[in-house]
Amino acid sequence: MRTLLALAALACASASVAETPAPVEPAHPNLVLIFCDDMGWGDVPGFALEGTEPPAYTREMPNLARLSREGAAFRHYYSAQPVCSASRASILTGCYPNRVGISGALFPDAKIGIAAEERTIAEMLHDKGYATLIAGKWHLGHLPQFNPTLHGFDEWLGIPYSNDMWPVRFGRKDFPELPLMDGTKPAEFIRTMEDQGLVTGKLTRRVASFIRAKAADKKPFFAYLAHPQPHAPIAASGDFTPAKRRELYASVMREIDWSVGEVLKALDETGAAGNTIVMFTSDNGPWLSFGSDAGSSGGLREGKGTCFEGGVREPCIVRWPGHVPAGKVSDLPWMSIDLFATMAAVVGAPAPAADRPIDGRDARAVWSCAADAKPTHDAFLFYYHDNDLEAIRMGNWKLSLPRKSRTLDGKPGGDEGSETAYIEKPVPLELFDLATDPNESHDVAGAHPDVVAQAMKFVDAARADLGDALTKQKGTGRRKPGRVVQTPPAAPPAAPQK
Repeated sequence: MRTLLALAALACASASVAETPAPVEPAHPNLVLIFCDDMGWGDVPGFALEGTEPPAYTREMPNLARLSREGAAFRHYYSAQPVCSASRASILTGCYPNRVGISGALFPDAKIGIAAEERTIAEMLHDKGYATLIAGKWHLGHLPQFNPTLHGFDEWLGIPYSNDMWPVRFGRKDFPELPLMDGTKPAEFIRTMEDQGLVTGKLTRRVASFIRAKAADKKPFFAYLAHPQPHAPIAASGDFTPAKRRELYASVMREIDWSVGEVLKALDETGAAGNTIVMFTSDNGPWLSFGSDAGSSGGLREGKGTCFEGGVREPCIVRWPGHVPAGKVSDLPWMSIDLFATMAAVVGAPAPAADRPIDGRDARAVWSCAADAKPTHDAFLFYYHDNDLEAIRMGNWKLSLPRKSRTLDGKPGGDEGSETAYIEKPVPLELFDLATDPNESHDVAGAHPDVVAQAMKFVDAARADLGDALTKQKGTGRRKPGRVVQTPPAAPPAAPQK
């Protein structure tokens, strides 16, 4: 934006007064957000810790490798909560998910969802003239009042919640069949694993078609490609189904890479690539209990459902020609809540309403990879479960708070679709220096009581604002989710008088 403004100013200065045209606002950049489900930090080329062997399939992802070459890889990007619905609430609203009343994962029997009063990034961009599409998993309420077409999206092709929330996975005959929604109505139902394997291709083709149509109309667009994969049960199309079942996860990741390639091709062929922000990331870390059907945390501790690094640190690549330097690798922290604020700054959207503040901050300085850039926040909060404040990051320090956390406790995960049961183990208060101990294995709290004391000031402030179920604090800054209003049953007709 600044570069474009500078060039416009230079051009005007060199023209005569008579020839100077009226100021023209630079075209707003398009946004393509590719958001995977349960993808590990080590599942993308270039994201494993030094000394950790990355999975072999990361060497077979030419499109993600291209995206990294043409954009920047952010190795310390975080999700605000290591689970499905909450992570989506954070990236779409710019708020910690517990601020907007969303935590955990909403099941098909949930009676809550995103509140109508909350402003999504799609609504904000739509108000600035953008065409908007979600292709993929929504998971912010499946009932009609929560439909994404009522929350800023012009179009939706996808599923209302996770791809395992169907009778096949849980044996819950009271669960409905899994619909593939097109707008407000099911286009079809996903009944088999073969059906699951076709979803990535269908979503990808819808996004590519959307990009081509909006580029032809010369209208700015926001395309949110929220892949249900590689969340278990994993599935790939026939073109990517491997000969050996054990290699299916690698094939799923290769199909996601293919999907990225199709999106980049649509941008290239329409001439939109130079004015489009492409962001690739995931909602939380790998579902380690599935073993061979789960991804890699790249040497980080634990995975999905925990606030250790393997659960909340996600691979992230951002490409924006002329604004994000190509080929850079950044270790500067930022978070999912920052995308909303960043795009609002880019397009000049008005500030949030006073009664609906957001938590995110403009991340363009981080995206610039400038030597003097600073993290977007003094402290990053990590909540889980109902509203448990489990950890914070402050600079390179990570304070892990006392709680119980799930773990496989050294056991291997399941094989080819089977699960290994987690156990809950107590976690004491611990301090980690992520600069020297990225896998959180050496507690240094005793050696740095001053750091613990400083971090606890952030903890106390967070508990007062957003609450903390672990310490039974409600918080004054939390807002209620949308809730289905139950209509009272009609009174029975009065008996006729005799």
